[in-house]
Amino acid sequence: MRIGIHGKEAKGQQIKFIENFLETLVSNKVDLSISSKFLKYLKSARLSKLKLKSFDLGDNLKQLDAFISLGGDGTLLDSITYLGKNETPIMGINTGRMGFLSTISRDETEKALEHLLNGTFQTDSRAVLTLESDKKLFDGLNFALNDFTIIKKDTSSMINIHVFVDKELLNSYWADGIIVSTPTGSTGYSLSCGGPLLYPRSESFVITPVSPHNLTARPIVISDDSEISFRIEGRSKKVLISLDSRVESIDESVKLKVKKAKFGVQLIQMPGQHYFKTLRQKLHWGLDIRN
Repeated sequence: MRIGIHGKEAKGQQIKFIENFLETLVSNKVDLSISSKFLKYLKSARLSKLKLKSFDLGDNLKQLDAFISLGGDGTLLDSITYLGKNETPIMGINTGRMGFLSTISRDETEKALEHLLNGTFQTDSRAVLTLESDKKLFDGLNFALNDFTIIKKDTSSMINIHVFVDKELLNSYWADGIIVSTPTGSTGYSLSCGGPLLYPRSESFVITPVSPHNLTARPIVISDDSEISFRIEGRSKKVLISLDSRVESIDESVKLKVKKAKFGVQLIQMPGQHYFKTLRQKLHWGLDIRN
């Protein structure tokens, strides 16, 4: 089996966990490839004996059977940039904090690897949004699993974002910014700005204003078949845009359009795992804080 791995800088007990994890994979005859960004942190004597291969952003990874992200949700979002349109099944092992995407804890790793190597797992297909513009942005990595945002660059004045859905004006938002979120991203930035939770198979996007001047401007759920375009005005001629955790500064004149990508992300799910269970665990639903 050929598996790619990406992770974040590890410290203390995390290093020992990673050493044991990689040695287990090698002992099971797995053909391992590690992102060069992650490999530079793996300098222990134990790991040097494994003679691990590396790959870089932009390399063709079509040959991989699976991909593993070691970290939190941010690490998994970073991992997706390596996979691009390949739709390689990806498993998130949570060494971070929240873990809406990286749902497998360290304690569950041994069992998860057993299912992965035996092929006794399912995949949960997640929608991806893609950005089209009249200027090359994000080094061609113009997609996001979570969200696309437009945010004011300066701290002083708001910006006016005219939002069009299928070329029809939705609203002109005087606000700090706007978020277009997939169902996967509805548990992230959009949620913190008052957006609703979307079920992953709901085939929808949510448009959420960030600190709108008009308090009646509320999040709205639309079909993911829609094309969403923008026209930006403000005192400052520069704004920040983001795709997941990647950020760029652009001129307000740049034309932007967001729509559903023709490919998705395949998240590996272990038996007994479900989106609703993740929500209950991470958001503490049903928990009586008096106990």
